Amino acid sequence: MCLGDSRNLILTGFMGTGKTTVGREVAQRLRLPFVDMDLEIGARAGKSIPRIFAEDGEATFREMEAALCEELGRQRGLVIATGGGALVDPSSRAALMTSGTVVCLTCDVEEIVRRLDGGADSDRPLLSVADPHGEIQRLLEVRREAYSSTPWQVDTTGLSVEEIAEQAMQFSRVVTLPVGHAGGSYAIHIGTGLLAHAGDALRASGTPGGNRVAVVSNPAVAHLYGAQVEEALRSAGFEPLACTVPDGEEHKTLATVHSLYEQFLAAGLDRSGTVLSLGGGVTGDIAGFAAATYLRGLRFAQIPTTILAMADASVGGKTGEDLPQGKNLVGAFKQPALVVMDPAVLATLPLEEIRSGAAEVIKHGVIGSPELFAELEVRAGVLSSWWEGDGVSWIVRALRVKVDIVEQDPYEEGRRAVLNLGHTVGHGLERLSGYTLRHGEAVGIGMVAAARMAAELGWANRSLAERIEAVLAAWGLPVRCPPFDVAEIWEAMSHDKKQRGGTLRWVLPRAVGDVAVAADVPPMVVRSILRDLGARSEK
Repeated sequence: MCLGDSRNLILTGFMGTGKTTVGREVAQRLRLPFVDMDLEIGARAGKSIPRIFAEDGEATFREMEAALCEELGRQRGLVIATGGGALVDPSSRAALMTSGTVVCLTCDVEEIVRRLDGGADSDRPLLSVADPHGEIQRLLEVRREAYSSTPWQVDTTGLSVEEIAEQAMQFSRVVTLPVGHAGGSYAIHIGTGLLAHAGDALRASGTPGGNRVAVVSNPAVAHLYGAQVEEALRSAGFEPLACTVPDGEEHKTLATVHSLYEQFLAAGLDRSGTVLSLGGGVTGDIAGFAAATYLRGLRFAQIPTTILAMADASVGGKTGEDLPQGKNLVGAFKQPALVVMDPAVLATLPLEEIRSGAAEVIKHGVIGSPELFAELEVRAGVLSSWWEGDGVSWIVRALRVKVDIVEQDPYEEGRRAVLNLGHTVGHGLERLSGYTLRHGEAVGIGMVAAARMAAELGWANRSLAERIEAVLAAWGLPVRCPPFDVAEIWEAMSHDKKQRGGTLRWVLPRAVGDVAVAADVPPMVVRSILRDLGARSEK
């Protein structure tokens, strides 16, 4: 076993928490080089750490430590144990965090004192004071913010070296994607088992401890995961507030948002609070819009629990509510402070939701990742792959396509429109079905229609449409249009928010990995293709 992308695994934390012992164990298991920073500094200086402190002073030691952090931050494929104060310096912390996954080992204060023989450890120059116990508590308080800035924490109290190593190795598999936007940036963390660490990740994102967090979920998801997330928040020092919204696209309305406002008010949520979405795309849209508008805006975070929400709705900050005339006609841009994804939750999804989410990942493959699209062709239909196989890799690659596009065009003024591949027809079909047609199912049909339009206009070979249709069908997705009247579909599409100047904008594929926006697809071509796909002839 090795780190997935040769990134470093860095163990940090206070003295006595087991960094060196656990680091050696992890390095042996991963078959990677191990670097103990204190030993490396001592070897380079030609003297022990206590001698460096005594002869040269702590400032000199910290300079050597910072230089080593910068050096190791440029390397990859290492297991690193830092000194207890190494990552207190923001520059050193940034250098190592950029190079890999940082795991902070913590421990009960009394256990630290016991491990350090009451604090009288001659190899710990910072404890060469009259009151070692008091100095330990003082240093822990001074370093609390630096340690808390690490999202992945392991309390080593009462655990064996093997148990600590296993948890650290689990964090080494976490993939973190930074997403930049006009107001700053946020992290998307993807890894199995992360629900239990959502509170630590939220605190590390800059959310002040002790604040209230409104956990917005639907009854089904809350039943499965609400208690676990709330406990993770409490363990990190937050006060969770359970808020519920009904499930289903038909409830993505301003009335539901209003009911959420009332729950926030009843719970006493104020400007210091955070809204945390726990659920799929509908829950995320409702919670995000409420966070953007309640008290003129609260901090927002997301824990998406469907493939659709993970691969699509978690990126870009778009929130939207439906009106009777169309989908997402009211909304706001609200960037999250954090997104945490745990693929293990996908195992509890209905199979229809797995297939629906697969459609959005396929869409991202068509837009910008031919390799992803090809893999989804080969592995088509293996639904368990999403939570126990290649699903993490597929979701990560789909996310990278979307992140790259939204960073170029955060407010959908140009390039970002290509993410609407399949959505013009898809949104119209969703509305006509009364949202009994799932979003991914509708988008899949919309992609087939778009590919056929591209072929009809000479933008692409007809084989492209056949290839897209085949992979969607192989994943169990519909590729034929429900028997709605063509005129009704056209009317439903005419209310789509993506139209400009009264003209529908179409996203058409020219090849896998190459799509473009067209605003001049002749209506007769659109109507003919809809009929070919199963729509009824116009009355």
